[in-house]
Amino acid sequence: MPQNQLEEVLERIHRLHIQLEEEFDQLLAEKQQQFHYTLDKGRVIFEQSVRTFQQSHRTGIWRYLLGAKLAHILTAPIIYSVLLPLMLLDLAVTVYQHACFRVYGIDRVRRADYIIIDRQHLGYLNAIEKLNCMYCGYGSGLMEYTREIIARTEQYWCPIKHARRALSQHDRSRHFVDYGDVEAYRQELAAINPR
Repeated sequence: MPQNQLEEVLERIHRLHIQLEEEFDQLLAEKQQQFHYTLDKGRVIFEQSVRTFQQSHRTGIWRYLLGAKLAHILTAPIIYSVLLPLMLLDLAVTVYQHACFRVYGIDRVRRADYIIIDRQHLGYLNAIEKLNCMYCGYGSGLMEYTREIIARTEQYWCPIKHARRALSQHDRSRHFVDYGDVEAYRQELAAINPR
């Protein structure tokens, strides 16, 4: 496929991605109405009748534990053992971007845009389920936050496409220069980081 056709396809995909985001926003607004909650400065607020209904469907902790698979109980310490490395990664990438991105003039990544912990507001979850949901929300969000920090770093230092396509690439890589195009690479670096 010629380069200009590829660029056209990528541009169409980008426009479709924007349209998809708009559709998701509309769907989210519909779900808020359907399940009777609002967001106030990122905080979830359910109507009182909905909170009462949700709480009536909560599984008690003892019943939850007694009904759990033994394998789930035995592997829980292994799952939660990753928390400390996750927190160290969070600290490291946050300090890294605040120190380096300021020097390089790269826009910093807003942590709150990626790490969203809100499932604990669901009244039908017991304390264990809430803790599990908070953990997963933190871990998944942290990976996306870290990926964006690394993507911005890569765009600044090495905006070159790979020789072969990766299974999942970050959005910024589509703007990178072609593998082997030394002139485009030097021009891109000069534009990003004029000496």
